[in-house]
Amino acid sequence: MSATLSVLVFLIIVALVFDLLNGLHDAANSIATIVSTRVLRPQFAVAWAAFFNFIAFLFFGLHVAQTVGTGIVAPSIVDDHLIFGALMGAISWNLITWWGGIPSSSSHALIGGLVGAGVAKGGLGAIVWTGLSKTAIAIVGSPFVGFLLALVLVLAVSWIFVKASPVAVDRYFRGLQFVSASLYSLGHGGNDAQKTMGIIAVLLFTHGQTGGEFHVPLWVVLACQAAMGLGTLFGGWRIVHTMGSRITRLQPVQGFCAETGGALTLFGATALGIPVSTTHTITGSIIGVGAARRVSAVRWSVAQNIVVAWVVTLPAAAAIGALFYWLATKIF
Repeated sequence: MSATLSVLVFLIIVALVFDLLNGLHDAANSIATIVSTRVLRPQFAVAWAAFFNFIAFLFFGLHVAQTVGTGIVAPSIVDDHLIFGALMGAISWNLITWWGGIPSSSSHALIGGLVGAGVAKGGLGAIVWTGLSKTAIAIVGSPFVGFLLALVLVLAVSWIFVKASPVAVDRYFRGLQFVSASLYSLGHGGNDAQKTMGIIAVLLFTHGQTGGEFHVPLWVVLACQAAMGLGTLFGGWRIVHTMGSRITRLQPVQGFCAETGGALTLFGATALGIPVSTTHTITGSIIGVGAARRVSAVRWSVAQNIVVAWVVTLPAAAAIGALFYWLATKIF
């Protein structure tokens, strides 16, 4: 095996490791509500989420992969050093926040790593500002949309079931949470796994392995969906606790509304090719259902800490990505 091919295989493995960590880190997004409402035990919840994470490619196009692969950093400057820096920036930040139980965004860690490594190589001119701007807007937009949709759903459900007994409502929405959790896991797998697909596809493109044009081979799609699902199976239990109980206490009806509002947000973003944060989206939705009950039902200090982590993620991952890009130029 030639040195160039060896480096390509190594970087693909690193990308799949990031995808696995993404699934592990973001497992809480898919299962926190259904676990905290005691509808499913954690070990069954992660298996349920992992399955729908994997089959998500059957339901969505590859618009997000296109955005990540060609819409953040100019493909003409992408090389092995840049990809290594971007992936290591994202992986490092994921591990730091996972260890601290902080539900930060794996998506924006990857975007930050790309930007940091890209600027380290080609300066600000290396950035595709239209794609980055779209992603930056989604940082604010996705949790806000999730918040509003979840809030509206709670109000609508409360009106529809106003005469039903609490026991009947609880039993009914325990069943419906299986549906809403499935939808959110589909949205998670559809948006998040595509980010790694975009990284591997642009890597193959720069190595001349895609026939001269950017596209995502089927084996890349299957490998990324499998890595995402496998990571979800391991679960991110520290973050499940933060998402499922520390922000606000959830009942099955609220869990259903939060997951459904979040899923609708992810479906829309994926269709538009926007790499949003599943973490931001479900957090906004959980805050929405908590605020619908009463403002004091939300632990705003916890929510504030999460928002701070969101703000810090892009520059932190960018700095780490730039550092690893520099190290890569010295190593290979």
